[in-house]
Amino acid sequence: MELAQVRLLVSDFAACYRFYAEVLGLKPQSGATEGPYEKFSPVTGSAGIALQDRTMMAGILGELGDAVTGHRSLVVLRVDDLDTYCEQIVSRGATLLHGPAPMTERMRVAHLKDPEGNLVELQEWLLMLG
Repeated sequence: MELAQVRLLVSDFAACYRFYAEVLGLKPQSGATEGPYEKFSPVTGSAGIALQDRTMMAGILGELGDAVTGHRSLVVLRVDDLDTYCEQIVSRGATLLHGPAPMTERMRVAHLKDPEGNLVELQEWLLMLG
């Protein structure tokens, strides 16, 4: 398992994009200034921080709203075999909220919460970009 990123669920995507890119100087992956998703990388290191529009996650899970009182962060873990890993963690007591299911043409995901209610996303990357 590999920590892929920490993702912040945001309501004002454009303002947050400008903050991480222009104020903090992190490098955006794709230049998606209006979202709904962007990953930022530091000058050194492989892990990054990502922004995701809160309403996008609301559509995926069917429970989160656009209100600032909703979830604000998402821990993302990458696994090699999503189906097998999900079977293993369910057998150990985890409850999946969503998935395993496609999120994009490049990845499949599953979502669950930790005991404090924090969101965790499990990813299986289907296509690696060079």
